[in-house]
Amino acid sequence: MEMRALLLDFAIHPGERLEPALLAQAGLAVEVRESVVAPFGDLAQPGVALVVVNMGADSQPTEELFQWLKCNALRAAVLGVLPPDGHEALQRAAGAVDDFLLAPVHPEELRQRVLRLIGVAAPECARPEYECARELALRNVEGGDPAFLSVLARLVDFARVGAPVLIGGETGTGKELCARAIHLLSARRNGPFIPVECGSLPDHLFESEIFGHTRGAFTDAHKDQKGLVALAHNGTLFLDEVDSLSLVVQGKLLRLLQESTFRPLGADKFSRADIRIIAASNVSLKQRVEEKRFRSDLFFRLDVLRLHLPALRNRPSDIPLLARKFTDEFCDEYKQHRKRICPASLRLLQSWHWPGNVRELRNTMQRAVLHATGHEVLPCHLGFDSGQDTVEWSGESLLERSCNSLTADFRSSRARAIAAFEADFVQRLLEKHQGNITRAAREAGKERRAFGRLAQKYVSPVSRVGQN
Repeated sequence: MEMRALLLDFAIHPGERLEPALLAQAGLAVEVRESVVAPFGDLAQPGVALVVVNMGADSQPTEELFQWLKCNALRAAVLGVLPPDGHEALQRAAGAVDDFLLAPVHPEELRQRVLRLIGVAAPECARPEYECARELALRNVEGGDPAFLSVLARLVDFARVGAPVLIGGETGTGKELCARAIHLLSARRNGPFIPVECGSLPDHLFESEIFGHTRGAFTDAHKDQKGLVALAHNGTLFLDEVDSLSLVVQGKLLRLLQESTFRPLGADKFSRADIRIIAASNVSLKQRVEEKRFRSDLFFRLDVLRLHLPALRNRPSDIPLLARKFTDEFCDEYKQHRKRICPASLRLLQSWHWPGNVRELRNTMQRAVLHATGHEVLPCHLGFDSGQDTVEWSGESLLERSCNSLTADFRSSRARAIAAFEADFVQRLLEKHQGNITRAAREAGKERRAFGRLAQKYVSPVSRVGQN
């Protein structure tokens, strides 16, 4: 994401004006304004990294502007360009600017001061491998809504340091995608990213899974085995659903966070952990602390850098963008021609409340691609029922559409038929067992995690509220 600068150029004489190209040399996209009007609130634009005030010799910027800058802390740094005999101007600007230059401006001095103010490590950002990592990291984290753009900006900022990150947000908002993006943007990008599903770890297996064990540590420990912390060496350990850990288990994480050391089960000495920890929760950990269900000392060690992902319903302008992206992805996956989403479908998508957020939208567009046999996704293909919160499956109808399509070849018809069968099979089993994934997996004869992945793929999270 390109950093932006706002140039307030009050200079009257052309020779005193500041060339935007000088700021562009520091890698900034420049917006120029020759006047500003109180109350100046539009100066606090999201995504602006630098505000430059060029006063000029004869210009008289209002005292009100400087007073506002003194009283309102901008996220952006403020640089003043003052006239050479600007003693009076300096007095007015004192306390309102973070740094200043006296005209005439020397390009290299301006560039160095700008880089220092915005904190850009130019050599790192200019390297091709960094640009490749940035592209890879943000490829699946898409959005243009202002609420989401601020999240993207923080991803880049958080990647520059190694402190713990706590990511909050509803189910399906993309917490793991953001955690992976932070990892890929960081200096640890060449190390492993190890996700841990905290909700699936029983207490009696936690130490062995996380910290590892030595041979003979327990009955079935026939050899030394590394834990997930050791596997994440030089990389990132992502603790998903960290709120689901019991109080006993939470206590065992404290030393890892506080001293970066751990002791494998059965070992007689501690090992050093060179990892970064990112945790995520879809509930308020602060509230859990107040309810005595989450340790306050662990919370404060995790809550160093905080990121909250907005719900999809709070970023409606991103819904058409994401819907088209998912539609194209599934058309390519099923070897179908690209389908257009009609305006009526887009309006319906934007009016939906999306309790399952981006994950639910992705599932909906997957189903729509399978339903739509023509070149267009129509409202009837989305499967919305105004009386329900989730999308209804009609497995038999979908299977018939998959097999009877005259425009599809054998491979795409087979892929659509298999997907239709899997979706209907999973949905019926979950309905039979009231959303209990363990019992549904047992009846299906599948391992619980494998069946859980199918449920995540085909069923809205709201339909799985009873899972355990």
